[in-house]
Amino acid sequence: MRFFVTGTAGFIGFHLATRLLADGHSVVGFDGITPYYDVELKRRRHALLSRSPAFSAVEAMLEDAAALNDAAAQAAPNVIVHLAAQAGVRYSLEKPHSYANSNLLGMVNMLEVCRAQQPKHFIFSSTSSVYGMSDKPEFVETDTTDRPVSLYAASKKAGEVMAHSYAHLFDIPTTVCRFFTVYGPYGRPDMSLYKFVRAIVNDRPIDVFGNGIHQRDFTYVGDLVEAVSRIVHCAPQTGRPVRADGVEDTLSAIAPYREVNIAGGKTIGLMQYIQTIEDILGKKAILNLLPMQQGDVVRTAGSPALLKALTGYSPDTDIRDGLRQFVDWYLRDVQPALGQQEFVQQAQ
Repeated sequence: MRFFVTGTAGFIGFHLATRLLADGHSVVGFDGITPYYDVELKRRRHALLSRSPAFSAVEAMLEDAAALNDAAAQAAPNVIVHLAAQAGVRYSLEKPHSYANSNLLGMVNMLEVCRAQQPKHFIFSSTSSVYGMSDKPEFVETDTTDRPVSLYAASKKAGEVMAHSYAHLFDIPTTVCRFFTVYGPYGRPDMSLYKFVRAIVNDRPIDVFGNGIHQRDFTYVGDLVEAVSRIVHCAPQTGRPVRADGVEDTLSAIAPYREVNIAGGKTIGLMQYIQTIEDILGKKAILNLLPMQQGDVVRTAGSPALLKALTGYSPDTDIRDGLRQFVDWYLRDVQPALGQQEFVQQAQ
């Protein structure tokens, strides 16, 4: 099949495109290579993907409707996967307009691409943050999501609502995937795992917000890619909900549209998470305990029941195994280069 994937220089997009190419598909990747974090990491991901003749990259912004439409026309896609976005909960407090540009205007441009291309399936990446400060033991897709506590989450919720309207108006089969704290090799430097490992390896303190009370439903990136690869073949059809005991489908009554959690249904406390990293590295962390950050949620826990009913699969990588995969990549590919940079800076 032919895929048009946005955000292929990003963490999740890189892994998904790698899997699609390995499965024999062609991929046109679209990415703005923005400086939100190290652009060299983004270019390195695209360079690895470009080893495949079935991959081609377009570097442009989602806000550039003409470039986006031209790239999609080049791809002539059977499936469109929209992963590109301005990410980060805390960053939305500093740069709110970047979320409006990428996640709102960019989403409208993306939906217009879908209207023009009429893909067999449109997959949009949303976030567990849309559930807000829910205190439910497990978040189910039918829970209310109209009380987000960060602009990032609000922009993603807006994307979900816009996607439903286009699915209804233009009969675009659409699946919204709500990702739960994805981690793994080639992860983003702004995320806690990268920051924690880098700090511990280099004997520096780590900032622990909320005094360590957070709990998260962590999803290993390989599990997420497996889930999305299966969802590709589960395009929603109006009037044909999935049937499974105890599972309530989110299929819209008026559109080929549904929302699906990509989660393992298991939570781990932040302090246990840090201790596991310490065990893998064989080093203790220096903790800098801080109060809660605005926009953060205390706990996430996603039910994988609908995902399992649709695809026969739910994420199952043990957190220790997944963290070891990240640490191995970091020590092999990242730390040597960082160490050399610091050596040069000291010499200067």
